[in-house]
Amino acid sequence: MNKVILTGRLTRDPESRMTQSNMEISRFSLACQSDFVSRDGERETEFINCVAFNRSAQTINRYCRKGQMILVQGRIRNSSYDAQDGTKRYTTDVVVDNFEFLGSRNDGANAPAGAGYSAPASNNNAAYSPGAPATPSAVETTDISEDPYKDFGDEFTLSSDDLPF
Repeated sequence: MNKVILTGRLTRDPESRMTQSNMEISRFSLACQSDFVSRDGERETEFINCVAFNRSAQTINRYCRKGQMILVQGRIRNSSYDAQDGTKRYTTDVVVDNFEFLGSRNDGANAPAGAGYSAPASNNNAAYSPGAPATPSAVETTDISEDPYKDFGDEFTLSSDDLPF
């Protein structure tokens, strides 16, 4: 299994670009602090390169800025390329599958109100709709001041023999 979960601050504004097939890409680096504290009281910080595609990239490019704290879920991808000087270079990136904005809106970022957008991997290829709300406040809610099960039907008895485990 190849799964990574990171929480950190963007070290710079995301770098946005488009591929020839019109797919948006976002590249950014996260500064993630270690839980380990040295004898000097210092925490080690890792700088981890991340890349997001399609709808996730659009949202990150639009709302994330240097210093913003986000949570990223993804997978590690190793790749290589030939540099201009002819040498082979190797890279390691975290490919973003899901992410969430963390912290308040006053963290210096232009995050949407509520700062809790999560872009599931299944929506990465979905078309972006600029008018579509991306905040938790846009989620339709139901008033449950009454008993939500009042129209559920008659009571019934369940024995342990009915359970599959």
